[in-house]
Amino acid sequence: MSKRMCTALPATLIALLVAGCGPGNAPEIVTDPGVEQFGVEVVARYPMDPTSFTQGLEYDGDRLLVGTGLTGASRIYTSGLDGTEIQSATLPGEYFGEGVTDTGTAIWQLTWKGQTAIKRDRENLREIGRASYSGEGWGLCSFSDTVVMSDGTDHLRLLDPTDLRERSRVAVTLVGEPVDELNELECVEKGSRRSVLANIWKSTDIVRIDPATGNVDALIDASDLDGPTPRDPDDVLNGIALVPGTDRLLLTGKRWGALYEVRLTERTGTGG
Repeated sequence: MSKRMCTALPATLIALLVAGCGPGNAPEIVTDPGVEQFGVEVVARYPMDPTSFTQGLEYDGDRLLVGTGLTGASRIYTSGLDGTEIQSATLPGEYFGEGVTDTGTAIWQLTWKGQTAIKRDRENLREIGRASYSGEGWGLCSFSDTVVMSDGTDHLRLLDPTDLRERSRVAVTLVGEPVDELNELECVEKGSRRSVLANIWKSTDIVRIDPATGNVDALIDASDLDGPTPRDPDDVLNGIALVPGTDRLLLTGKRWGALYEVRLTERTGTGG
């Protein structure tokens, strides 16, 4: 059943979506040769802690890295795809956890309004440092030499992996219009091509962004994902991780209790 929340979509996407929102109604986008369109097909389902208010998700092929939110209940943990927990660490009670990323030398965990990122040891998740930033922290992912951060706006911040010092920002646009409420991120690096996948908050849309230009060059509609019925309006799709060596993705949501491995299915848009 479709779980699309049309009224929560950014104005740019609302203007471009030309099909309805009811069950079984897959949205279509006004044809643009520079924007690919995909749906998702579930190929596997894995168990996940149903209390995880998922804010960040990464997978290295062996272990899943998960960051969770909620003030007083935020933590970071690793697990296998079978749901078996490996390591766990809690955030100080005043912080609301957000995105996480493994840079290859350390793990960073954002906080929502705390303007503080926690630097952690990759093996035991122990805190080994902190960094400060302005504004809010939402999503986080990393390339080999750059960390990418979202803050709920239509911009992505490009950061130094060692200390999260801000190097630059890029405005994200879809056919020339800004796309805001960018949330959880996944960095994808294939040869010389780099892309950032971003959840749009409180929707079932994922956008693929060229981090060099900010242009959205693909839309992924995950409204057909057979996720659980939300117990709370905040229990939305939020969590993207690439399965290394494949084109498949792991997707989950806040307190879903399940992790879905999906392949992308190409869709053909209709002109408007």
